[in-house]
Amino acid sequence: MNIIRDCLDAMLHPSARYDALTSARHRAFMAPRLIGSLAAFAAFPVYLAMRGAPTAIEVAAFAWLIAPILLSYFLSRTGRYENAQLMSSVALASLVMMVAISTGGIASFAAIWLVVVPIEAALSASRRVVAFASMLALACVGLLAALTGLAWLPASEAAVASHAIFMTFGIASATLYAAGLAFGAESLGRTSVSLLNVEENRYRLLARHMSDVISRHRPNGTVQFISPAAEALVGVQPQRLLGHGLFDRVHVADRPAYLTALSDAARGGEARSVEFRLRRDGARNERAAADFIWVEMRCQPLEAADDRTVPANAETEVVAVLRDVTDRKLQQDALEEARIVAERADASKTRFLATMSHELRTPLNAIIGFSDMMAQEDVLMLDAAKRQEYARLINDSGLHLLSVVNGILDMSKIESGSFELAPEPFAPRSVLINCCNLLALKASDNGVDLITDAPKDLPEVNGDPRAFRQILLNLVSNAIKFTERGGSVTVTAGVEAARLIVRVRDTGVGIAADDLARIGDPFFQAGQTYHQRRHEGTGLGLSIVKSLVGLHGGEMQVQSRVGEGTTVTIALPLDYAPPVAAPSNITTLTPAPRSAPPETLDQVKKSA
Repeated sequence: MNIIRDCLDAMLHPSARYDALTSARHRAFMAPRLIGSLAAFAAFPVYLAMRGAPTAIEVAAFAWLIAPILLSYFLSRTGRYENAQLMSSVALASLVMMVAISTGGIASFAAIWLVVVPIEAALSASRRVVAFASMLALACVGLLAALTGLAWLPASEAAVASHAIFMTFGIASATLYAAGLAFGAESLGRTSVSLLNVEENRYRLLARHMSDVISRHRPNGTVQFISPAAEALVGVQPQRLLGHGLFDRVHVADRPAYLTALSDAARGGEARSVEFRLRRDGARNERAAADFIWVEMRCQPLEAADDRTVPANAETEVVAVLRDVTDRKLQQDALEEARIVAERADASKTRFLATMSHELRTPLNAIIGFSDMMAQEDVLMLDAAKRQEYARLINDSGLHLLSVVNGILDMSKIESGSFELAPEPFAPRSVLINCCNLLALKASDNGVDLITDAPKDLPEVNGDPRAFRQILLNLVSNAIKFTERGGSVTVTAGVEAARLIVRVRDTGVGIAADDLARIGDPFFQAGQTYHQRRHEGTGLGLSIVKSLVGLHGGEMQVQSRVGEGTTVTIALPLDYAPPVAAPSNITTLTPAPRSAPPETLDQVKKSA
């Protein structure tokens, strides 16, 4: 059988060699015809030895057996399976008609073979071939019946006594041939089922082990099929996603886009892609009952399995592939946030450079300019009053320059974590009154009323008095600076829930809502450009205040309206406890300081 199978495989047309079912049908067509024809030719000498000289009809019948061999050759060369089946039906019906006409017409032993014609055509799996073979067999039966009834047939040479023998031979041979066809049909059926199981197992394997989810939808979004991978994606059984189950899990804001993509793919005939949020049970965060994941869905129309023509405006079903893209969306959001931060940092750098250029160059120009004028006092004939005025201007410019540099250094220390607090008990009321007294002259020059409201029974605070003093000076000076002439600045202090509450309220220009969220950022000042601001400053005051309050474990709140004023509230714990540093297992050996040489001490004394 293996030899026969190898010979048949060698005869297959190239178009049928790579399709298991097609090659099985071609082998089932060629095998019985080649074996039957060769067996008949091999039995022909035996028939001659037993029968004697053959008649003309017998010779013609045996000669006609070459037709199956030619049909097998035709199929091997062309691969036209249906055409070969049609010609095989014609050849078999012609042979039966030739023998039946010579041996009694419709009563001939060969007439039973007309039943085999449509049975043989059934192996083609083609309705057209089966219908043609059935009509051909019925036509042959009608023709034999008509010829027999009209007595137009030649006299049969077979004796009456041998009629039963021939009839037995005809029925037996037809039964054997039909049995062979039945076994061939059963073999093709087993091959078809086996191939179907293989394909089903293959697709089941792909569906179970693919991380992407494959689904089949109607144009209205209802799910007809969804692969088992949906359980890993959504956290529920795939059966619960059928119908509207998947749609119910789409985020409400994303449902229009979800339905639009399916509808466009069904109507437009082109692939569509959409991203939406999908509710997932058994969330990634185990503390939550459910969360939403980002899903990318690529959908395209389902191709028809048959050759039916679909109207151009008809809606077809849609096949979609769903993929979890949450990590990608998180990365995109992180990149977008990083881009915004980078742009903000770049804008802050630009504002810082513009501000520092003005804040540093203005006092430096004053220092250089007035010092040059004092150096040329003989030429300019400066009197004592002018020299004193220029010296005061130089001193003011230097102090301003020093305050700018100190602010930058303090902010740098705070950001680098090297700014250390020195907590100690102190009376906050005395520090507050002292700071307001220092700024009273500045408030008077600006035409601003400075009001202080601090109860005498304020308890002591354990904290850094220097930092507390810097906080108050920055807040009050800022309030005075941004308050128009005729306005007021009110400083109040009190205790609430073991915290010292200090409020600085002014009736100044106020802060816009867009800028309010960024108050306290380093080098940030309300207003987009330097030319839009009417007040000098580096933008470090509130940033330093916010950082110092944070170092004390406190909070800062800013409330403001444009044109109505600003209120800054700070809350500091009454008893600040510095964080305890983690113990280190490494012991650092510090060498003892060496005494300085005598000449170094003398130099220090002289410099002092």
